Amino acid sequence: MPKYEYKVVPAPTKGTKAKGVKTVEGRFALSVQGTLNQMGAEGWEYLRAELLPSDERSGLTGSTTNWRNVLVFRRLADDDIDELQPKLLHMPTDEPTVQNDPPLSAGAGQMLKDNGVEETSEVAGMTTSLRARAEQQQTETEVREDDRKSKDDTKENGPA
Repeated sequence: MPKYEYKVVPAPTKGTKAKGVKTVEGRFALSVQGTLNQMGAEGWEYLRAELLPSDERSGLTGSTTNWRNVLVFRRLADDDIDELQPKLLHMPTDEPTVQNDPPLSAGAGQMLKDNGVEETSEVAGMTTSLRARAEQQQTETEVREDDRKSKDDTKENGPA
């Protein structure tokens, strides 16, 4: 990761007079432009302008907070230039080792194979444990339905 050094300079507060620039806004913009161009010529990259608080003494014992506009610049640190040079990477020549995983059930094996086609059958790719759970839930549902039917019959016909 490249390392940078930073420089913070006070933003101009007054405009610079120049031929053809008549408005206050134009003179101020010219002043900021001059600062940016000067720093750029020295190798600094402009990042941003910030408005930061500055605590300053006021009188003998008091202090006030004044807000200051500053311009933030950065450039690559001198000792970091080598990091930007391309480096040759060596490719490993050894074959990767393959771990032998435990054998998979038929359903799990099907789930690991992805041919890009969505399987639409209800049990394709199901492992044994998923199949057992599905059967258990189906049995529980049937029992609940039977209980409900017997309660409904009892309500309609009365107790036997």
